[in-house]
Amino acid sequence: MNELVLERYGLATARLAEVAKETVLAQPYLDYFQKEAQFLLLLRDWWAFCAENRIKTAELAELEDWNRRLYEEILPERYETSYTNPTYAVSVFGKEVGRLFSMLAASLRKGIVACTEGRLDKLTIYMELFLELYATAEDSIDLHQMRQSVYWFESDYADIFAADIVKERVGVTTLPYEQIVLDAKPDLRYLYRYGVYISQGTKQLASYLFSLKEAEIDRIAETMVEGYRTGYEICKRDITLKKSAPVMYHVGTERIIQKVIERLSQLDIRPVIRQAFLDVQSANRQYGYDHRFDDAIYMDRQYKERYLQVYRTEYENHKEQARKQGGPVCLETFGEEPFSPVGKTEALKYNEKQQTISIELHQELSRIVNTYIPQEESSFTIMAIPTPDIGQRFEDIFRECMEVNTLDVKVYREIQQKIIDALDQGTHVVIRGKNGNETELTVALHTLEQPQTQTNFENCLADVNIPVGEVFTSPKLAGTNGLLHVSRVFLNGLEYLDLRLRFQDGMITEYSCGNFADPQAGKAYIQENLLYHRDTLPMGEFAIGTNTTAFAMGVRYDMFRQLPILIAEKTGPHFAVGDTCYSYAEDVAVFNPDGKEIIARDNECSILRKSEPEKAYFSCHTDITIPYFELGEISAVRADGSRIPIIADSRFVLPGTELLNEPLEGLESK
Repeated sequence: MNELVLERYGLATARLAEVAKETVLAQPYLDYFQKEAQFLLLLRDWWAFCAENRIKTAELAELEDWNRRLYEEILPERYETSYTNPTYAVSVFGKEVGRLFSMLAASLRKGIVACTEGRLDKLTIYMELFLELYATAEDSIDLHQMRQSVYWFESDYADIFAADIVKERVGVTTLPYEQIVLDAKPDLRYLYRYGVYISQGTKQLASYLFSLKEAEIDRIAETMVEGYRTGYEICKRDITLKKSAPVMYHVGTERIIQKVIERLSQLDIRPVIRQAFLDVQSANRQYGYDHRFDDAIYMDRQYKERYLQVYRTEYENHKEQARKQGGPVCLETFGEEPFSPVGKTEALKYNEKQQTISIELHQELSRIVNTYIPQEESSFTIMAIPTPDIGQRFEDIFRECMEVNTLDVKVYREIQQKIIDALDQGTHVVIRGKNGNETELTVALHTLEQPQTQTNFENCLADVNIPVGEVFTSPKLAGTNGLLHVSRVFLNGLEYLDLRLRFQDGMITEYSCGNFADPQAGKAYIQENLLYHRDTLPMGEFAIGTNTTAFAMGVRYDMFRQLPILIAEKTGPHFAVGDTCYSYAEDVAVFNPDGKEIIARDNECSILRKSEPEKAYFSCHTDITIPYFELGEISAVRADGSRIPIIADSRFVLPGTELLNEPLEGLESK
């Protein structure tokens, strides 16, 4: 593909050199096009640097200088007067032109990683898009024509953008990431071969991991890969049918991923090293937030169908590779201070019609993936480790987190089974808050026709979902009513204050938060970032987290605001809005270690997959946790109205669960 665009690339770079010097445009347009042309010429030099393999041999100082120059326009210290900032662009050009120009400037930054991936074709087409808009501006600032240029660019090149996602997922496209992982060494120059922004915290994490003993690294990798294998075993799925698995990780954790690759190979599974979690947005999270709806420029039904057509065709072309791929092996990190974004009226947003189209697009993409990589045949595993961003006691926190991730599964299996046995006696569960928490919820449970062989709750241990510590169910929606209230919670990297969700028959009917002085701004924040542009979502999961050791760690180090949901959900009861935990695999029987089948895999939404599949799934699942100290009561309620207390006044009170209280002792005074 690179050879096919060599001539076009040469023509584009020659024209860019001219644009950077031309003065035919009036201000402020001249400044914009000259600056962005100069950036693209920097990418020309960056391409040569990468293509000639100097990126592998350069000194660390030179690589750091490249990294700074490539990202300086979106770093916080420069962002306020950068054209990538929609607020600044709109202040210069007006609302519509400013939004478009800011979106274009952000799109051009995708060329940074295109260079390190060796994708001259991608770099070239972004250069050509810029030159096309410049040519339009030479005649007049025709907003309609410019928007049309962007629209057809995205539509025409769906053959590349959508196809690449599929090819990378199933391992058809060869990307440099596996080699970067294998080449990783303590001198850290390898980090810059990704092309993403490399922060001081990322370098510190990589250095720390290389300082650990081999046995410590091996323990982490073994926990992850053994959890992956166990996930197949527990679900009675044949792992030998799988020949590859996506491996996703954060830049800086390569020493662990080296061992993960080794252990996967022992299972005869080839790792598909996908683009790391860390991307260009890591330079400035506000930048990423500002541009999350940039596709509003071109999102319509015609574009949606075009994108889906390519996506579906590529999966069909590679269906054999897709069918043999297992679920992902993921290593997340946490530690950064929570992000409270500034909502900007200047940033692009979907209109109501586009919100509907976007929801439909993501639902259909999920259905396509599940058709070719059926969830009922796969498993996954996910673990999280802290980064030095978490504070001065990072090393203590890291080691304690590793202990949390490797707690004795046998102990939790027995305790959690006692909780499940009690919950299974109830027709519903009541949850009440305390200490200012106004939660008052009734969660309806499915009827167990054969209680000797059936259960409502899964005994979740440390296999796919590390660390150990929860029992969960898919509630009945009918009869699930009341208020869920959390004083402060962090969801998908965003902070919510005084979050309130009211449920009627399992569906959200009212919602609010205290993030903004204007209540309507709070509703919009929830609607965009928690409901994903929907008016409502169902309660897809109710769970009781039992990992009081993780909770105690959070209290001791005052880091609940930084805990990932993977750990946070184990530190109290949580309620997921969106799909159930069994989405797309409801018809596959699942059993607890005691042999009982978990029958609560469906709810009134997911069952629609048999009659109205477009209404069955929501392609989201967000866990909202109430901390133990805000819990007044969790009790199972029998049909006769009698109660079986599980938690009362922040402590586990069910006989046989007393051990869970030990980590909680003495914490309230801290």
